[in-house]
Formats: sequence, structure tokens, C-alpha cells
Amino acid sequence: MMVVSRRLVGAFSKSPQRDSKEYVDALLPSSSIPALHTHRRRPHTLTLRRLLFCLAMTPVFVLLILLCQGIPPTYDDVRSFERRLTQHSLTIPPSTVDKTQLVHHPRYLRFPGHLWGHGLNNVLQEALLMSYLAYVSNVSFVFEDYTWTRTPLPWSMYGFALRPARIPLNAIISGPTAGGPMPHGSQAPLAVSAEFYEKTCGGPEAKPYVISSAFAPNEEDGSTIIEWWTQRLTSVQERCIEIDSTPHDLFDRFLFGGPRILSLWDSLISSPILSEFTWSPIVQSAVARNFALLRPDTINDIYAASSSLHGLVAVHLRRGDYKRHCPNLAKWGAKYMGFNQHPSLLDRFDPSPYEDDSVQKEEYYLAHCLPTIEQLISVLRTVRREYRTQGAGSLKRVYVLSNERAWALGELKNALKDDGWEDVVSTVDLHLDAEQHHVSMAVDMAIAERAEVFIGNGFSSLSSNVVLLRMAKGMDVRSNRFL
Repeated sequence: MMVVSRRLVGAFSKSPQRDSKEYVDALLPSSSIPALHTHRRRPHTLTLRRLLFCLAMTPVFVLLILLCQGIPPTYDDVRSFERRLTQHSLTIPPSTVDKTQLVHHPRYLRFPGHLWGHGLNNVLQEALLMSYLAYVSNVSFVFEDYTWTRTPLPWSMYGFALRPARIPLNAIISGPTAGGPMPHGSQAPLAVSAEFYEKTCGGPEAKPYVISSAFAPNEEDGSTIIEWWTQRLTSVQERCIEIDSTPHDLFDRFLFGGPRILSLWDSLISSPILSEFTWSPIVQSAVARNFALLRPDTINDIYAASSSLHGLVAVHLRRGDYKRHCPNLAKWGAKYMGFNQHPSLLDRFDPSPYEDDSVQKEEYYLAHCLPTIEQLISVLRTVRREYRTQGAGSLKRVYVLSNERAWALGELKNALKDDGWEDVVSTVDLHLDAEQHHVSMAVDMAIAERAEVFIGNGFSSLSSNVVLLRMAKGMDVRSNRFL
């Protein structure tokens, strides 16, 4: 740089003409002057060292993301509650039971092949029917955790977030299926936990009596299946009984998904399994916490199990996996879930006029399974008008239980308010703590069960369970509708 400066000074000191060759040459570097040094950056290449560093840091980044979303609760207090259930004491105080119970412990019935790794409502509908079978067979039902994965760790990862691998059943439901009391005067044995069963029946000398499902009448209607199993169970005198469902599921998806299960309707909804069913205190506390959103007429309507949320219509809007599932239902020619086909319910699903036109058939299915915002508004408008015409009441508010994204639910809310609804809230508006968050589907169901009107998705086990619970509660059959 100094060389260039000196040449320039020398050149200007001679004062050549501005247009002369000497003037121009003075401004240009000569061949003897080194060109200005410029650094050219080497392009980044994925070296082995960088690759190994990225691989080493990946778990760290994942861990940081997961920790930012929080560690799921363990529900240890709920497990302690279950361990302290009266029926879990092998030396029961005389004041709590009669003398015969002190001498003869009940027989226990466990279903090792129970569902796990499935959605809550697939598991719940099976557990309710299994506990019903135990009840009519006069044996003690062994209830299990709601299990998402059988990892030895307390958590699993789902959707880039941690979730509990196992949740104690009493964090979700209460009542006879979860070891709760039977009605006054009932002699039916109380349900026990799997942990208690393993201590009682899992010793080296214990050998459970196993009944195989190989010869069960699995293709018959529900009442025939229950009767067959009841006859087998009542003839067994062994204390510990297990059902081997390896040959065939005890209650498969075809039973729950078809009309064969309707033969159990009357006896099931009148049994203590459903008449004494209630949601867990964790779920009920979440409903109470959100009283300002649900707007009950009185605070008592939030806490009283027999009351309903007047003026509220709850609608089940399933999204997510249903975007793939609903078109498949059309291809399979599926019908509503079995309990959703009960003849007392107002809405029917009949795709028969479209059997020869696959396009119209799929459109018909999607309207009832995956409705657009416009279709959903139309359904709600019709239900509101018909409900008022019947003199049943006036529907003013909407609660949307859904797995849809918040921005899409925001569009739906605005559209519903434009259609005359006073208020619209949804799942994403709920205020939940960590324990409530991980049972939020049950919170949705508890609200839907209490709503004055429920509009369900006929293909959904969630909607089927809500309808069943509402009917067991004695709610007006006209208050159960479908999309």
C-alpha cells in the first residue's frame, strides 16, 4: 500500500496533463507492484469432525426442547390413593365388611391382553365392558394403568413432547371400574389394582386359572358373548383367574363398531358400572377451574353430578388422523359405532343411495366424519332450531372439543359467532395444570357429558362413550345428536 501511495505522489508531483498517457499510467499499478491481497473464504464442507459434533449435540438439543415443554407429572399421590383402597388390605377391619368376607376373599379376574398403546376411548370402552363382565360374574375386576408404552422409563415421547408412559386409572375415572364403591346394599366384590393382584396372585406358589378365548362365540351378539363368559367364570372356584385372549380379542373392534353390541345396552347402562361411573377428582377439578368459560347458571351446576350446563351445546370435531381415516371409512363402507346406532337416537347414517357413485359416497362420509366449517355451522344451526321447536330449551353457547389447531378453531369461532351464537370456546381455551393437561381428553368428555346437548361424531369411540354416559345419567335422548 505504501508503494502505491509513493507512486501516486510521484506521479502527481510531475503534474502531467489529466488526459495524458503518463497521468493514466500513474493511477494504475505496475507489474512490479503486488496486487492487493484478497482472501477467498473456503466453502463450508461437512467434515467428519463436524458430523460427529452434530450427532453428539443432537440429544442435547432434543433434551433442551423437551425440558422447555416440561417434565410430565408422575401421579404418585394417585398411586398412593389406589394402594390404600380398602379392598387392598388383606386384613380388612371388621367394621367395613361382614364376617364371611373376612374368611373368604373374592376371586380376582385379570385380562393380561387388555389394550394398551391406543387412544383413551378405545381403552376405556374395553375396560367398562370387562368390568361389567366381572360384575355380572361376581368376581373382582383387576384394573390396569392407562398405558401408552411399556417402556421402563416413566415417560415417552409423542409429537416432540414428553408424555407419561403410564397413568393410574384413578387419575382419569372413578367408580366401580377403578375400584370405587358399589351401590349401597350390593354384594358385588370391589375392583382391585393390577399391583395388588400381582402381590396376591403372583407369588411362586400361585398359579392363576387361565381361560382361553379360543372357543368363545366371538361372532355372536354382545349379550351372548357375555353369557358364555359368565357361565365359564361362575364355575371356577380358584381365587386368581386370567383370560388368555391370544387366540382372539375378548371384545374386538367389530363388536364395538357394529350393532351386535346393542343387545347389552339396557343391562349395561343400568348396571353400577355406568350408573356409579364418575370422572376422577383431577378431571372434575379441571371442569370447575374453567367455570368462567363454561358459564353455568349457578356454581352448583358445575359440582352437582346430576346437573347440566344449560344453554351449552358441545360438539365433537375430530381432526388430525381423521383426515386420512374418514376417506378410508368410505372405502370400507363403515357405519357408526355400535352404541351410536341405537334406535332411540334421532340421527341416522345411511350411505346406501350413494353406493354406485364413489365420489358422492365419499362426500357423504366426509360431511358426517370430517365436516367443513360451513357444514358444521349448518348442523349447529339445524340442531338449535329443532331443539327450540321441540320446546326443549334454548341453545346459546358452543363448546368445541377438538384436536384441531388453534388458528383453525379461531376461524370456526368467528364463523359461529357470525351465525348468532353468543359465545364459543374450545379445548384450546381451557386453563389446565400439568396433571389435568395429560388427561385433557377426559376433561373434554366431562364437559360434553354435562352439556345440555351433545353433537358427536358417529364414527368416534369418544362420542360413543359420551352418548353412553349421558344415557346412563338419564339425559333426554333428544339431546344426543350426530354430525
